[in-house]
Amino acid sequence: MRVAIIAHLKHAIAEPFAGGLEMHTHLLAQSLNSRGHDVTLFASTRSDPTLGLEAICDETTLSHVGTAEAQDVMFFREHHAYLTLMGELRRRDFDLIHNNSLHYLPVAMADTIDTPMVTTLHTPPFCWLESGIRLCRSQAMRFVAVSETIRGLWSPITPIDRVIANGVDLSQFPFNAEPAASPYLVWYGRIVPEKGLHLAIAAAQVMEMPLRFAGPISDPVYFSDQILPMLGTDVEHVGHLDHAALATLIGGARAFLCTPRWEEPYGLVVAEALACGTPVAAFARGAIPSLLNSRSGVLATPDDAVALARAAQSAMALDRRECRARAEAICDARVMVDGYEALYAEMIAANDGARSPLGEAALPDAAAA
Repeated sequence: MRVAIIAHLKHAIAEPFAGGLEMHTHLLAQSLNSRGHDVTLFASTRSDPTLGLEAICDETTLSHVGTAEAQDVMFFREHHAYLTLMGELRRRDFDLIHNNSLHYLPVAMADTIDTPMVTTLHTPPFCWLESGIRLCRSQAMRFVAVSETIRGLWSPITPIDRVIANGVDLSQFPFNAEPAASPYLVWYGRIVPEKGLHLAIAAAQVMEMPLRFAGPISDPVYFSDQILPMLGTDVEHVGHLDHAALATLIGGARAFLCTPRWEEPYGLVVAEALACGTPVAAFARGAIPSLLNSRSGVLATPDDAVALARAAQSAMALDRRECRARAEAICDARVMVDGYEALYAEMIAANDGARSPLGEAALPDAAAA
């Protein structure tokens, strides 16, 4: 299959990943390539060139900036990049387009392109994307949710064709049967208020255990105001790590603290921790409870650092082999890619049938009218 993947443009689709969406897009493109499909990734300039990259926007122009004027520049450059791409795709020969961008234009303009398109919904509804989806008139567009939580949130707005859960490459997060000799807890992700790192630090302090955390400082003000004053010998930022270093960090921890302050759409960080055999203590928000069972993690009352500390204390007693088994059962990327391959094949066949003489004959006879 000749597959076009439209990525979002605010961050490069390359390691070290800015977040779960970048990792997901990279994994999907890489997996499809390895299965023999011809993949073209439309993404920002600093993305991985081995993925069949066609850069449509300079990622540096879309980096996090503070002024309202710079934000306006970002908005219009991103808008122009997608507008130009949608015009270009009318003339390109793809079997299917996979929209992974979270931008309104690919869905709002889908009816200008004959190629079937699938859009994966990774987040709860927000105004721009919701508006684009409400304007979508394409008969060849299908929508996929990454969890039942996301399906439920989007269903009042548009029909969701199916749920295809995100997955991780289990080989990149190898099982670690024993944690590091020196005990520590771990947190990782984008360092922004909605990810709740300050609550993970507070929980670790209640437990009197060291916390090591990793990830990009995506909100410098939050980091300087709330995180920097909490740093010390027992609270350490180890940087923004690639997969190999991150897996080593996670696998050595006694427990992973997951502290979302919003309704988490899926929770790839939980899948990665389980793959390493590291038990999870998490706030019970969004799709997180569906990823854990009583043998792999312990849930806590959201926004309650003391409750999280109690959950982490219990989680540390769980069997690490059960955590890995949970990841293998529900978080294997091969299952995710199988699901997308099957959907692509269905959509291509349906589109070919609609174009064939038999498909035309099955439609109302316009010529006889």
